[in-house]
Amino acid sequence: RTSKAVLGELDTLVGLESVKREVRALTDMIEVGRRRQEAGLKAASVRRHLVFTGSPGTGKTTVARLYGEILASLGVLERGHLVEVSRVDLVGEHIGSTAIRTQEAFEKARGGVLFIDEAYALSPEDSGRDFGREAIDTLVKLMEDHREAVVVIVAGYTEEMNRFLSVNPGVASRFSRTITFGDYDAEELLRIVEQQAEEHEYTLGTGTTEALLKYFTAIPKGPTFGNGRTARQTFEAMVERHAGRVAQVLAPSTDDLTLLYPEDLPELAQDAARPA
Repeated sequence: RTSKAVLGELDTLVGLESVKREVRALTDMIEVGRRRQEAGLKAASVRRHLVFTGSPGTGKTTVARLYGEILASLGVLERGHLVEVSRVDLVGEHIGSTAIRTQEAFEKARGGVLFIDEAYALSPEDSGRDFGREAIDTLVKLMEDHREAVVVIVAGYTEEMNRFLSVNPGVASRFSRTITFGDYDAEELLRIVEQQAEEHEYTLGTGTTEALLKYFTAIPKGPTFGNGRTARQTFEAMVERHAGRVAQVLAPSTDDLTLLYPEDLPELAQDAARPA
């Protein structure tokens, strides 16, 4: 696919306006750098390794996948595929096994993007004799030795990622750009449900939009809040309740089969959506 097509898909994602701007800016820098080289000019060096900060369910993995595709379409990466790992994939239980696991993950990602989720877990606060440090050291060396082969994205909660970078200067020096993924607001969560409904050929019936908006406004947005995942799970629960309701209808019409009503919201959502 062309970078234009991939950026088009990025634009269809709900919210994430600042993220989209950052990715476009990076893409423009790489594109113009390539054209400058073709014209015999020096190209500004673009640090391609990124830090993604934000809560779970805010689209970090999706954007990482699209970023890999963009870099492949621009000829920066050979394949642009995404390899997603976390601490459990990189850290072994014995001396030396961590370096091997980290090298294997890096090799799998060769020509694409290595996405390390919850990267801060490689550097726990009470590290002691923790092998996570070995994974970080191995990764930093691999990034240095194979500079063009793999793009590395480290991701996780904002606060923890700031701590992770502050205690690992070798890592911080290789990631010059941090992209922050904000939590979704109630309107954006509603739009995700609307997108899901359209994709699966359902329609939100009378009062359902308002009930969902009330629910997403009332839902606690603490550290365990799932963002886009919460919206998708809400839609799945609605489809299930709708099926339970419509299965009892003898000859359901197209409307019966497609319309989702407030009564199809999960019970918790119904409680939150009721007038005070």
